[in-house]
Amino acid sequence: MMIEPASLAVFFGAALLLAISPGPDNLFVLAQSMTGGRRAGFMITLGLCTGLLVHMTMVALGVAAVIKASSLAFTVLKMLGAAYLLYLAYRAFRASGIAVSAAQGKSLSLTNLYSRGIIMNVTNPKVTMFFLAFFPQFIDPENSPVHAQIILLGGVFILVTLIIFGSVAALAGHLGEWMAGSRRAQILLHRMTGVLFAGLAIKLVLTQR
Repeated sequence: MMIEPASLAVFFGAALLLAISPGPDNLFVLAQSMTGGRRAGFMITLGLCTGLLVHMTMVALGVAAVIKASSLAFTVLKMLGAAYLLYLAYRAFRASGIAVSAAQGKSLSLTNLYSRGIIMNVTNPKVTMFFLAFFPQFIDPENSPVHAQIILLGGVFILVTLIIFGSVAALAGHLGEWMAGSRRAQILLHRMTGVLFAGLAIKLVLTQR
């Protein structure tokens, strides 16, 4: 047996609680869904989950151990993520000064939204550190190859992420549609989004290994 059912159930519950807890990724989905609608939130979620695949693969191949051991590698990845968040904050603040109805501006393409989710997740080294710290608690080398167990746990974690973040996208998308009729509300929303992205960037810069 690869992983005991009881251990897998505990892992699922822990992953569920972690996905529900406010953090950079679900706040990112929330902000994008409110400004771009449900579809934008869903594409961001798919991008984030693709990023999780990258982290899972890195852990399985042992690459994450190199990042964990190298202060330079950790810092470079962290700064790239912060720079991208600041770029998104700039775009949000810039959008707040223009008309924001669907007829007055072009929405981001699905590919752009998907890529944004991937970049947001891949450039966050804390996700890899989390996988390294969290997964081993549920892995038993005596049962089956470690990399196979990592893949199974990663798949469960991604499934939970899709469920929770997808729900966030749907609810926030409804709220965004309700606010679409008010230009003042949309301007306020863009400013709040900009502040959120800037805050996440600062938090990432201050993150220690």
